[in-house]
Amino acid sequence: MGWKRGPSGWSSEHPEQEIVFLGDFIDRGPNNARVISTVRDLIDSGKAHAVMGNHELNAIHFHTQHPETGQPLRAHSEKNFRQHASFLDEFSVGGADAAEAISWMRSLPLYKEFDGFRVVHACWSEPAIAELAKISPSGVLSEDQFIAAANERDALFSLAETVTKGPEVALPDGLSFSDKDGTERRDVRVKWWSDRAKYWSDIAMSVPEPENLPRSEIPAEIMQATYPRNAKPVFFGHYWLTGTPVLQSENALCLDYSAGKDGPLLAYRFDDTSANEIKITNVLSAP
Repeated sequence: MGWKRGPSGWSSEHPEQEIVFLGDFIDRGPNNARVISTVRDLIDSGKAHAVMGNHELNAIHFHTQHPETGQPLRAHSEKNFRQHASFLDEFSVGGADAAEAISWMRSLPLYKEFDGFRVVHACWSEPAIAELAKISPSGVLSEDQFIAAANERDALFSLAETVTKGPEVALPDGLSFSDKDGTERRDVRVKWWSDRAKYWSDIAMSVPEPENLPRSEIPAEIMQATYPRNAKPVFFGHYWLTGTPVLQSENALCLDYSAGKDGPLLAYRFDDTSANEIKITNVLSAP
């Protein structure tokens, strides 16, 4: 991206530019500590902003004990250890280095809004963001709120899940599909930015054979929750897309093209315009 770190700090060819990171700094490959150090340094230098990804939220819960039970908020199961292995290779459970990294992760907001655009890790749901703004106008959760966000019976759990992992909806009664691991699923992840979708196959994600989904119109309540075309442009990550990078809609763009699985690491330059529309003026990628 043209940024360099010298004796006087970070600089780029365009001093007015700032970087915005979209989360998931850990558990996708080696060098977790270097990634965290670089991102923190840029933020502390006033050159960058960042939002929390679901990997950071999971890590916070993994390394935080409930004050009453003493149990971790995210179970230390074989599955969760495996998903968190890359971080744990560099940061030991209960170690001072892990505690310091987790403390920094707690400072990341769940969403961020600028004058000309918005950023979130997985989904800008206007109802969810509105509720989160009432709880925390800055988008940064307190200790008690992180504890609440780990409790499936608490409203904050659903809000945090929506913005960091994206919405899932139930298929019509009696319908299901098998995911890539062969697990039967009755809920589908949806393209919340796709307000032009008409059928289930248009809006469903991560379905190996979307053509097998019902050829019926999507319920109105699902379409009403899609991102409005007249809203500010929104940038997000999370979805492990493949192929040639494209706009998801006129005012929604995903930057995640599976860099953790040998895909390109993408950066987009956003030049604000008067219209609520994203213009891709430059695309940078590194394998």
